[in-house]
Amino acid sequence: MTTMPLTPDGLEAALRAIGAERYHNLHPFHRLLHDGRLARGQVQAWALNRYYYQSQIPVKDAILLSRLPTSELRREWRRRIEDHDGDGSQPGGIARWLRLVEGVGLDPALAERGEGILPATRFAVDAYVHFVRDRSLLEAIASSLTELFSPTIIAERVSGMLANYDWITRDTLAYFTPRLTQAPKDSDFALAYVREHAITAEQQQAVLAALRFKCDVLWAQLDALYLAYVAPGMIAPGAFVPEPRA
Repeated sequence: MTTMPLTPDGLEAALRAIGAERYHNLHPFHRLLHDGRLARGQVQAWALNRYYYQSQIPVKDAILLSRLPTSELRREWRRRIEDHDGDGSQPGGIARWLRLVEGVGLDPALAERGEGILPATRFAVDAYVHFVRDRSLLEAIASSLTELFSPTIIAERVSGMLANYDWITRDTLAYFTPRLTQAPKDSDFALAYVREHAITAEQQQAVLAALRFKCDVLWAQLDALYLAYVAPGMIAPGAFVPEPRA
């Protein structure tokens, strides 16, 4: 039986349903983080491991940029790289995340060297970079659509962490403020591209699978953090070990 393609609105609804079911704001680790139920060392482990993901986003975007066929599309996607790497005059998201690492009490150089991150963090993030390199351009762009859901998690994170950790300041969380406007702009473009170019049922199923994959990448990173630093506490050899609680 041949599956009929969805309308553009139907495809968008299916994409948003994936986020409602699978986005990592639902993960138990995030609930602990946002509700103030993690110790400083556990928050440090999150900041350190998440930095590896942040550092590879412009790498992923540079790969995708090289695959775009027109100047117009490349100009649009290039902005994402500048958002994370900075433009030489203003710091980007990576520099702001290093400020977060420092603000929670770790040496930013540790994060920049990639030391102490969990093996699952590295595998998940590298898998995302390879996905963007190896899959179709349509799938690569669709995998970025988790940005549709990021403003919600950012708002929860900032308000929750400021309310529940007296050692975290607004300056520590400065990474997130620009993302409240950057992420919607990026997702609007990617969504419009997917709505226009995912025409056949096969293309649409590939797009939906790409978004599920990206949600899995984010979820797997939190699984690793939970298993290592919450329960049962299986910290991998060579990974960051929090200082004992006072």
